[in-house]
Amino acid sequence: MADVLDQSEVDALLAAVETSGVETAAEAPVSRSALVKKEVYPYDFKRPERVSKEQMRALEGIHESFARNFGAFLSGFLRTIVEIRVASAEQLTYSEFIHSLPNPTNFNLLSAEPLEGQLCLEISPLIIYPIIDRLLGGSNSELFIPQRPLTMIEQRLVTRINTRALVSLTESWSEITEVEFKIVEVESNPHLVQIVAPNEVVVVLGFEIKMGGRAGTMSLCIPFNVIEPVMGKLLSQGWLAYQRRSSVEDKSEEIARGLGATEVDVVAYLGQTSITLRELMSLQPGDILQTDKPIDADMILRVQGRNKFAGRLGKLKDHLAIRITRQAEVEEPL
Repeated sequence: MADVLDQSEVDALLAAVETSGVETAAEAPVSRSALVKKEVYPYDFKRPERVSKEQMRALEGIHESFARNFGAFLSGFLRTIVEIRVASAEQLTYSEFIHSLPNPTNFNLLSAEPLEGQLCLEISPLIIYPIIDRLLGGSNSELFIPQRPLTMIEQRLVTRINTRALVSLTESWSEITEVEFKIVEVESNPHLVQIVAPNEVVVVLGFEIKMGGRAGTMSLCIPFNVIEPVMGKLLSQGWLAYQRRSSVEDKSEEIARGLGATEVDVVAYLGQTSITLRELMSLQPGDILQTDKPIDADMILRVQGRNKFAGRLGKLKDHLAIRITRQAEVEEPL
């Protein structure tokens, strides 16, 4: 039984209410948390998001590095400007990914040792045929995109491109884990390949490739079970720590490799002089032009129109040659 208030206690309570000494139920303060409206988000159990937003941003950052390196290689390999960028990064089911691809297409199954499972790398025919045409000396001006699988010769040409893509992919992934990508199988019909269950979650990274007036897409499909062992390394703090490991020297080596295929003009100058137009018109075989340079002076080698090296004229077997002796001064006369 609850205690019963006596008359004096009842009078005290009534007096307190009249003087606002006691808060009534209607006037009782409400906690701030109760006033904040909670946001409710829909959740689709058929498509669970198993990768957090931070991890998706980390994956996108890794493959932005891959896009830059692979684009630099293609620019040197094809002798034209090729731009590659990450266009999208999303989570889909494997069935949705497969049904979003054209048929036929260039569909590559990849292994990623020591990770278990397989990945998919797909390159659209809209850009793969212009690349093949460029390799075979075409201009891509009025190229027809055929709706057929690649021939054996075309596939061998594309394999060189795909192999280099895997090298760039391995370099980019080395910032979080040591992994080696290899091509296991090549298909033209993506519907014939099933690496995971149709409703399994996969991370799909979409790339846009531009070459001259042509553009196409490239897609990398990563099943969740493949990257699950390294998901902890993709958290924000862990990702920043792994990024700090890459030293400036490593970046210098990457830049040097990217510039290695670049061609430059190198011109050696014996000397220079000036003559009148009349003297130029009257020149005959055997005439001698006198220059201001002494006979024992070094020749200047210019790279892309700028002084770079100085050397001496010589002969190597049956060819004229120049032995580089020193660095040339920027304003050194020819």
